[in-house]
Amino acid sequence: MRDRFSTGVVCVLPALLAALLTGCTQPAAGGESDEGTAATASVSPSATRASGFGAVFLAVDECSSFGKASFTEVPCTSERAAARVVARHDGTPAGGPPCPATTDFVLHISEQSQISDEDGDGAVPQGYACMRNLQPPHPGDPGGGGGPRTIVGDCVYGSGSGQVRETACDGKGARKPQYKVVKAVAERSRCPLSTALYVQLGGAQPVGCARPL
Repeated sequence: MRDRFSTGVVCVLPALLAALLTGCTQPAAGGESDEGTAATASVSPSATRASGFGAVFLAVDECSSFGKASFTEVPCTSERAAARVVARHDGTPAGGPPCPATTDFVLHISEQSQISDEDGDGAVPQGYACMRNLQPPHPGDPGGGGGPRTIVGDCVYGSGSGQVRETACDGKGARKPQYKVVKAVAERSRCPLSTALYVQLGGAQPVGCARPL
């Protein structure tokens, strides 16, 4: 759906009943801990690694502090903890598994740190961590207007050039919602008759059936 703290572009195709929109899906933040684990990361979305603070930088169930350009790994009980890792993969999002549906943002791990080294070579492998905020808001929730994936319950608006972008369903975002994804199916023919757009979701049910609002 998006950039890590912004909306993203999703593919749409003209449905039988409406909107001649077409497009391409473009999927829509690591630092120093209270005990010294550090790395930098950029916001965007192999095997999942085991948990354990300090053993692996931002492993599953570990937490990060607040930040945009640089994140700090901290104990989840720390007052500085802002988000929890719900999935962690090596490589890049383009070549790896997708983040869970309600992920709020993605941290792209790209820097090296001897302190957080896993195997003695002084480097943290390139990877990405799927993050969920410890407290609301949760932009990755259905209708939340953000997150790296478009899911059932999300709303979109036409952004020009045959593309749509996600926005909050409650109308409090910068742009008003025009369509809502009401169902995910394997094929377009399985969408309800009220469908106005087909939105590309990916996964086992890659077609999102969106109706006008």
